[in-house]
Amino acid sequence: MQKSYINNVEEWKQEFSFYVPIQVRFSETDMFGHLNNTVPFIYFEQARIEFLNHLGLMQTWMRNETKSIPVVADLQCDYVKQVFFEEKLKVFVKVASVGNSSMDLHYLGVNNQDEICFTGRGTVVQINPEIGKSVPWEESQMTQLLI
Repeated sequence: MQKSYINNVEEWKQEFSFYVPIQVRFSETDMFGHLNNTVPFIYFEQARIEFLNHLGLMQTWMRNETKSIPVVADLQCDYVKQVFFEEKLKVFVKVASVGNSSMDLHYLGVNNQDEICFTGRGTVVQINPEIGKSVPWEESQMTQLLI
């Protein structure tokens, strides 16, 4: 399983620590009983929000006086193994790189046997919603991102 954003899958896996537990719901499966191909993006969102909350970034963006918000600029998912109704997954997320106003996040979905079911990556950009332009990270945000 070689993806453009993964050099060595075993080393890449070891870099993750934060995850959210997920149990596949019936409504997330298709007529063949396996996870619909759109659902990992929902899992990525859940993991991303909880991760950014864990880092303390969501609290900054949610304040009324804040002049910036996070926006997903792109998102990619690579499907490795089928997932079925009631399976228990761990969806991991980590910061892969940080730019001036963006960050590249990587995602990893594994089952109870620690088998990779899907991987992904995506860019989140901090923007000013009033003008629609990117906003550089503040020093405190950079500290949180580079932990």
